[in-house]
Amino acid sequence: MNERRDATQPSAGTSEHERATGTELICLRPRRIRLVCWVSAILLVVVFSLIATTLTGPTGSGYGTFQRGDQVAMIGLGIMFALGALLFTRPRVEADVRGVRVRNIIGSYELPWEVVRGVRFDRGAPWAALELYDDDLLPVVALQAADKQLAVDGVRALRRLHQAHLTAVTERAAR
Repeated sequence: MNERRDATQPSAGTSEHERATGTELICLRPRRIRLVCWVSAILLVVVFSLIATTLTGPTGSGYGTFQRGDQVAMIGLGIMFALGALLFTRPRVEADVRGVRVRNIIGSYELPWEVVRGVRFDRGAPWAALELYDDDLLPVVALQAADKQLAVDGVRALRRLHQAHLTAVTERAAR
C-alpha cells in the first residue's frame, strides 16, 4: 500500500520497510507561493469589486456613464485575474520507485527514473530541475528556493528515490 507524503513532511518518518519495499510516495507542493497567490487572488477580487461599486459616472457630463454591465464586467475582470494568479498554485511533484510526475504551471510530465540522470538544485536557481539523459533540464517548479528547508528536504527525498532506483538497476545487472 502506498503512503502519501505531503509537502509539510516530504521525507520525515519514512520507515525502513517503506524504503525496502519501495512503497514510499512523495508528494511535494510549494508553500510560500501558494500563500501569496491565494492572498493576491482574494485581494484582486475585493479591489475590482470595490472599483465596480464606485463606477458611477455623472449623467450629462460628457464623459460617458457606467452601466450595470460595466460594473459586472469589472468584477468579472477581477475574478479572471484572480484565477490567473491561482495558476501559480498548480505546481506539484510526486515520486515513487517507478518514476516522477512533475506538474508545472503549464504542462505536466511523467517520467520513469530510467530517463533521469540526476536531481539538480543549483546555487541561485529559483527552483530545482531534473537532469535527463538526453541533456535536457526539466524544471521542477514545486521545489522553490523561497521554501528553503522544505525545498532542500524535497530534493533530498527525490535524490534518495533516484538512488534507490539506480541501486536496484545495478543489482539486477549484477545477477
